[in-house]
Parts: sequence; structure tokens; C-alpha cells
Amino acid sequence: MQNNRNADVLRRIISYCNDISETIQRFGEDYSVFTRDSVYKNATALCVLQIGELTTHLTNDFKETYSRIPWTQIKALRNVVAHNYGKIDDESLWETIISDIPKLKEYCSSIIQQFDVLMQESTSDPEDEQKNIGITMD
Repeated sequence: MQNNRNADVLRRIISYCNDISETIQRFGEDYSVFTRDSVYKNATALCVLQIGELTTHLTNDFKETYSRIPWTQIKALRNVVAHNYGKIDDESLWETIISDIPKLKEYCSSIIQQFDVLMQESTSDPEDEQKNIGITMD
């Protein structure tokens, strides 16, 4: 059941990563546009904030097992966005959305694929498996 919870959280994180990607596509991957356009910054900052919040809903076991992502740092960035909004460093936010978010999305997607494979294996019908290897049940 915990895997379902973690998988649901990961899917929501991926959704916010997609929103960031769509925002970048809409405004362009141009740092100078980003620094001058508050709508661009606000849209991406909100998604970063939501991603950070979602990491708090992942189980500790999950975060220890899937430790290639710095979950604590993601949460810390959420706190910066939430509590120091007017003081967010443009360069840090830009680097996050251009470099870190695509990596986060890829990592979360790979974990979801692993979960999906495990779920398929655990819910497969033993009779189907036996048919696949030539065993019949009489």
C-alpha cells in the first residue's frame, strides 16, 4: 500500500515537472526573458514549491531507498520559495528548472516504471503464467 502512496506522489511530482516544461516552452528557454518576466518566474516557482511540498508525503523508507535525488534539498528549496518569495535568487531558480527538474522527472518516471512492473508481476494470474510455460492445470 505504501508503494501506491509513493507512486501517487511521484505522479503528481511528474505532473508539476511537466507544467514547468510547458512554461519554459511557452516563454522560451532564455534566461534574460525569465529574469524580466514575473509571470514566468511565478509560474515555475509555484511548481517548485508544490514539488517540495509533495516530497513531504513520500515515506522515509522510500526516500532512503531512492536516494539519488536530494529529497531534503528539494524540501528546503520549497521553504525558500514559500517564505522568502520576494528574495528568490533568479539564477538558482533558473538552474533548478532548466537542469534539476528534468533530472527529477526522469528519476521519478523510472521509479514509476519499476513500480508498474512490480505491480504487474504481483497481480498476474498464476494460471496464465503456467500456460505461458506449457503447464496445464487439471
